Amino acid sequence: MQPGTCGLSAALAVIAGKWKPTIVWELHARPLRFGELRRAVPGISEKILFEQLRELEAEGVVHREDFHEVPPRVEYSLTPAGSALNTAVHALAEWGTHHTASRASAEAPAERPRE
Repeated sequence: MQPGTCGLSAALAVIAGKWKPTIVWELHARPLRFGELRRAVPGISEKILFEQLRELEAEGVVHREDFHEVPPRVEYSLTPAGSALNTAVHALAEWGTHHTASRASAEAPAERPRE
């Protein structure tokens, strides 16, 4: 396989960064408006959220719908590709949870017998 043709590399490139997996996860249940999404992802700035949404939209993972209303209303939702990506991200998150728990229990000091 030639460099750069690995499916895993392509998938990780789409969700690279601190916020994209969280954004994808938050959009899995229903479409959200920008403000709702910002509140659902604590710690993210408006600028970064906007940039990350634009990148996910360019990758075909997120759909942006502008309702052309006054006041303006825009909703973000997952595309079918985004839903499939969310399934993969969820599986990866489950693996991380189990891996962290097993490492923590393996590194915990053994309980000393009572004297």
